[in-house]
Amino acid sequence: MAANQNVSELKSPKRNKYALACSLLASMTSVLLGYDTGVMSGAVIYIKEDLKISDVQIEILVGTINIYSLVGAAIAGRTSDWIGRRYTIILASLIFFLGAILMGFAPNYWFLMFGRFVAGIGVGYALMIAPVYTAEVASASCRGFFTSFPEVFINGGVLLGYISNYAFSKLPTKLGWRFMLGIGVIPSVLLGIGVLAMPESPRWLVMQGRLGDAKRVLDRTSDTLEESKTRLADIKEAAGIPQDCQDDIVSVTRESSHGSGVWRELFLHPTPTVLHILIAAIGIHFFQQASGIDAVVLYSPRIYEKAGITKPSYRLLATIAVGCMKTFFTLVATFLVDKIGRRILLLSSCGGMILSLLALATGLTIIDHSDHTLKWAIVVCVCATYSTVAFFSIGMGPLAWVYSSEIFPLRLRAQGCSIGVAVNRAVSGGILMTFISLYKAISIGGAFFLYAGVASVAWIFFYTLLPETKGRTLEEMEPLFGTFFKWRSTMKELKKNRVEGDDMLLLS
Repeated sequence: MAANQNVSELKSPKRNKYALACSLLASMTSVLLGYDTGVMSGAVIYIKEDLKISDVQIEILVGTINIYSLVGAAIAGRTSDWIGRRYTIILASLIFFLGAILMGFAPNYWFLMFGRFVAGIGVGYALMIAPVYTAEVASASCRGFFTSFPEVFINGGVLLGYISNYAFSKLPTKLGWRFMLGIGVIPSVLLGIGVLAMPESPRWLVMQGRLGDAKRVLDRTSDTLEESKTRLADIKEAAGIPQDCQDDIVSVTRESSHGSGVWRELFLHPTPTVLHILIAAIGIHFFQQASGIDAVVLYSPRIYEKAGITKPSYRLLATIAVGCMKTFFTLVATFLVDKIGRRILLLSSCGGMILSLLALATGLTIIDHSDHTLKWAIVVCVCATYSTVAFFSIGMGPLAWVYSSEIFPLRLRAQGCSIGVAVNRAVSGGILMTFISLYKAISIGGAFFLYAGVASVAWIFFYTLLPETKGRTLEEMEPLFGTFFKWRSTMKELKKNRVEGDDMLLLS
């Protein structure tokens, strides 16, 4: 009877409200990137007019925050291993607060660029730490749901940025864009205050030898005390702490507690398992951005202009609709990811993006080669923009954060995730800094045909190299990896072993 009850609990898990609240607070850091991305899409119209800068300078202004955030993401992993996940979130908020202030008061282009640099460091910290903290707090049954939150808040931030564009567009040019950028201090302040109510990650606490504190956090973030004990046992095993150790505080090596030696294990002497995990994490982040989503989102006003929508206020309103679409479908994904799994969502999302990008590229090419207005082509371009954003948001958007945050072993998680985020930001920066030059060289339709080609390669990569991780604890991930293209055979063997174990449990 007890065994049947345990199986039933696994099939119908409850979502722990305390863990949910912690995940929501941590994921709010992603608002910082979303707001900056969304607000800049409209602000550049007025910045260009006020500061008299060129298209190349706009490309650099828009794209460099992603290069700067690469720096923040790269050092955030080691920082979070050193000072903890919670204080790293607070640090991210403080840095972005300073960057928003500098941008809001920027008297010229170069001062504005310095403000972007500071804000970018904060964004890099925020992007890396939110999914790591959330994955370490959540239980296996709802981890996909919780770790989808960062993408929800990115999209919420994008939408707030679009609304800010429209709200402040009526102000004089010199004031309007400064208010658009400077108002970003508000979410960073609210976030910094909210994080004070969060506990530290239980897995980080175990890495520091603070077993008593970790147990108390697990008791609050698990649905039952039995689940809490099981999670603690798994974490202790992953951290190399004996199971019979019941002390509140144990001594750990400096290398274990501060993340030393991780880079060697990741790059110099990786095992096949670690190498497979690293390729999967880097690949999913690379293709998330290389498929051109940031070009669609951030340059959507320019796309609409090319499509024939010439009035700036209409373009901004159409762009707000993009933000609404992105937010809605990301919310849909959060409720599906633990029910139907990562792979189905990821492959469906990528396939839909390929078709949508092809439709957008075709519509823009037809408009480019027509000497009169084609309303049907304009409708195709607008609808294709919305469908591209919708398909991205239901899979590739949230799942890059979900997947990369759950596959790394405990000792490698923070710094491994920071590598994925750094790649994500580097590719995003490259796309944004080259988009205008690219479409001038090969036409705007040609640019989106190129992105559709990249998305096609992404689909093949996801299908061949990424195993399903739904329903597994973080400590159960390693056995899924290491056989690369033969991971399906590994999955079958693990499933067979699990079924045999369940049968033994029921018989006992």
